[in-house]
Amino acid sequence: MKKIHLIVAASENNVIGVKNDLPWHLPDDMFFFKKTTINSSVIMGRNNYLSIPHKFRPLKNRVNIILTQNPSFKAQGCLIANSLENGITLARKEKNEIFIIGGGQVYEYAIQKNLVDIIYITRVHANIQGDTFFPKINMKNWHKTSEIFHPKDKKHKYDFTYLKFERKQIN
Repeated sequence: MKKIHLIVAASENNVIGVKNDLPWHLPDDMFFFKKTTINSSVIMGRNNYLSIPHKFRPLKNRVNIILTQNPSFKAQGCLIANSLENGITLARKEKNEIFIIGGGQVYEYAIQKNLVDIIYITRVHANIQGDTFFPKINMKNWHKTSEIFHPKDKKHKYDFTYLKFERKQIN
């Protein structure tokens, strides 16, 4: 069975968004997101999809799957699903990796229902004001497999760390 990946950038206080936008500008993290998710299926909530600047929608070289309860919602070049489970089913029909890319409610549901096998977190080393949060994770169920620090610089206001966690196998 194909593993389910989740990818997110979150501040130290787990903020991931403010007013349906990212609360920071981190070009290297955007490049990391693109490089990591290219040629994959990306599953996102409708609001997350609509927060992507129009010129970048749908995300290129990826199967875009949008979750919505609105049966009349359409997005050119995208697949539509009415639940995360149905979105995963659609993604499994593709011959590529599966990534859950947000937003907050989608992440929370995926974590609560134990649907995720691998988590990529870009931890932004700042406490940020926001209105959308990444859920708390029970770290007893995960082990860190990668950690790469990126210092702040002229293009990046904050230090951040790329982290990768894999679900512990329970025997």
